[in-house]
Order: sequence, then structure tokens, then C-alpha cells
Amino acid sequence: MHLAAPEPGSPWTRRPPLRDPEGPRRVTLLELFFDLVYVVALTLISRAMVEQLDWRRAGQALILLAAVWWTWTITTLVTDLYNPERTEIKLLISAVMFGALLMTTAIPDAFNDRGLIFAATYVAIHLGRGLFLMPAVRREPQTQRRAARIFIWFAVSAIPWIIGAFVSDDARMAWWALALAIDYIGFRLAYPVPGLGVVPEQQRNVTAEHLSERYQQFFIIALGDAILTIGSTFSMEHSEGENIGTFAVAFLTTLVLWRIYVHKSGELLPIAIQAARSPSKFLVTAPYTHLLMISGVVTTASGFHLMLHEPTGRTPPAWLAVILGGPALFLAGRASFEYEVFSRVSWSRPGGVLALLSIAPGVVFLPPAFASLGALLVLAGVAYADFRRSHGKPPEVPTPPH
Repeated sequence: MHLAAPEPGSPWTRRPPLRDPEGPRRVTLLELFFDLVYVVALTLISRAMVEQLDWRRAGQALILLAAVWWTWTITTLVTDLYNPERTEIKLLISAVMFGALLMTTAIPDAFNDRGLIFAATYVAIHLGRGLFLMPAVRREPQTQRRAARIFIWFAVSAIPWIIGAFVSDDARMAWWALALAIDYIGFRLAYPVPGLGVVPEQQRNVTAEHLSERYQQFFIIALGDAILTIGSTFSMEHSEGENIGTFAVAFLTTLVLWRIYVHKSGELLPIAIQAARSPSKFLVTAPYTHLLMISGVVTTASGFHLMLHEPTGRTPPAWLAVILGGPALFLAGRASFEYEVFSRVSWSRPGGVLALLSIAPGVVFLPPAFASLGALLVLAGVAYADFRRSHGKPPEVPTPPH
């Protein structure tokens, strides 16, 4: 008896859901839909930072931001390696979106009675992804081993995540900081596992067009947090002049942050990845560089919240740390980003950080609106220096470090 050959696309002939090297590289609509969760997450984190503002609250906000960012980063790398048009990957992205939204609902009380929801969901996202991918790529042994390495590291970090959910605030911060350190270090080391080794170099290749576009999109999401803060915090409790003045300062600051990001490095990121002798280096540095810039934008949005609510009176030191610290964090991250693309750092980046530190002793005696104005002027100076450096000159060619 002669058996008919399996039909194309049947389970017997279906290939693993890896990206086709010759296939499209554009971001899919589902990935953009997935990003909507993070608009809410960043807004909740920036607002939680300024409620009873102190160093502990700032540390908690940083931990929450680093956790939320890591769910987005690893999912983005999955869609860079696997085909997001395949049904199974669409289901995976949708499941992670559900988990990320559940995590987001727990953000306001993550260091109170909803810590277990936040931690357990974070762990479920990362372990569930591995349990889903390992059988999906069973016909690709190297890819399956890659998924297994990542799963093992997240299984290790799950222990301090869950322990932290059952202890008090300060101890929770310590346990969760340890868990995040394991997650971030594991990625940086390419997930070494005894008997399996590290993720091979050839499995760390990136898709320049897709990956650069995803990071650019998330930075826009962070700026969306600042815009949402401006629009929702605008108060009519003060005089019309104060309202319009503080509104203008916050908006122009957001505009300048966007300009500094996109100037050259932001625009040329995909070209820089393609030009790099080892494109995988961007894979292991871009998450940290962009986390620093996004932390700066989120902190700046927190400063908008403070300034728009109370633009007058003296600026408390904790407020000043937020209002000036946000732009300083952004410039520090932007300097690292510039080095990734051009193998150099423009003097305006560290110069801007020093300028922010220099004005701090003086503006502490001034109203928050003047502190924000000082930060805006420093950022505008950095943007103008960028313009002067490139105006009338031929486009600079990216020269990423070897």
C-alpha cells in the first residue's frame, strides 16, 4: 500500500518557528500592540516614585523599572530570533502581554501586599517562555540548548524573586535586587551552564533593522510617559502664568530629550549594527544603555509631576535629586549609546552632567519651576552643541567599537 506524502505545512513537515534569513524584518503590528502595556507600566512607576519621595522609594522604583524592562527586552530578542508571524510565536507574545499587564497592575503595591503577584508573574513569564520554546524548536538542537540555558538561569533567579515576595520591604528590595543581578549578569555572560557552555557566538547575531527599531520604539514609549504626566498633571490651582510656564518647560524638556536621542546615534543605529565587525556586541550592551536612558526619562517625568503640582516655594533636596537627576541619568546613558555607535563620546554629554551638578547648589533655594528650567537650559545646550558639531558637515559614518 502506497502512503501519500505529508502535505506542506502539516505538523510532519512544519519547520521550527525561526526567522527566515531572507524574510521581512519590519516590526509587526502585534509587537506594537504588545508595547501598549509598557506605557501604563512606566506611568505607574514614575508616579509611585514621587509618593512619599525618599531614597527607599527611588530604589523601589528602579527595581520595578528594571524588572518591567527585562520582560520587554527578552521578549524583543525572542521576536528577533523567532518568526513573529508564526501562530505559536503570536500566542507566546500574547501570553507575555497578559503577564506583563498583570505585573503592571501590581506595581503600586508591589512592595506591600501585592509583592507575590508581581514576583510570581515575572517568574511565570520567563519560565513559561522557556517551557514553550524548548519543545517548539526540538528539531533545532542548538536553538533548543540556547532556550535551555536561558531557562536554567531564570529558574535560579526565580528563587530570590519568590523569597522576596514573602519578606518585608527592605529585605524584599535586597532579594529582588539579587534576582535582577542574576538575570542581568546571566544575559551579559551569554548564559553559561555547566555541561552546555555559553550561547555560541553564531546564535547571538541580531537583525539590525528589527532590533534598532524596537529600541527606538520603546524610547518613544518612555517619552509617552512624560507626555502623559504633563497632560494629566496640568493643574489649574495656580495662576494662569504659572500653569502655562510650567507646562511649557515640561513639554520643551521632553522635546529636547527626543532631539538628543535621535541626533545621529538614534538615526544611525541600524547602520551601526550592520557595520559592526561583531553585531552581537549590540545584543549585550543595548539593553543596559537603553535602560539607563529610559530610567532618566522616567525620573524626569517624576520631576514633571512634582513641578506641575507645586511650582513655587523652595525646592526640597529630594525633589532636586529627581528634577536634575533624571536628565543626568539620560545624558549618562546617551554617552554610552554614542560610544556604541561612534566609538567616542562628545564632550557635551559629560559636560551636561557636570552642568547639572553645578547648578544644584543654587537652585535648591529656588522654586521647583526654576530647577526644571535650569535642567531644560542644560539639555538645550547639549542639543545645540550637537547641532553645531554636525551642521554643514557631511553625514558621519558609524564606527562602532571592534
